[in-house]
Amino acid sequence: MKFTKATLVASAAAMSLGLAACDSAAENEAEDNIEQMEDDRDAMVNDMEASGEITDEQADAMDDETDAMEETMEEQADEIDG
Repeated sequence: MKFTKATLVASAAAMSLGLAACDSAAENEAEDNIEQMEDDRDAMVNDMEASGEITDEQADAMDDETDAMEETMEEQADEIDG
């Protein structure tokens, strides 16, 4: 199943709003850093694809890699309070 970037961003934003109420300041900061990393990497991949440095398939693979990294990092951030 392929999600659009807007759908993923909206879902992530909604989830972080729901979680923000019960997270510590350290966990919230970690999550903000993770989101920034994801945004930066997405922009880099988009630029590389637009300039022809990578193919559409390579961009999709890098996006999947970014999503996996974000998920792992989010799980680690959730353990800050645990």
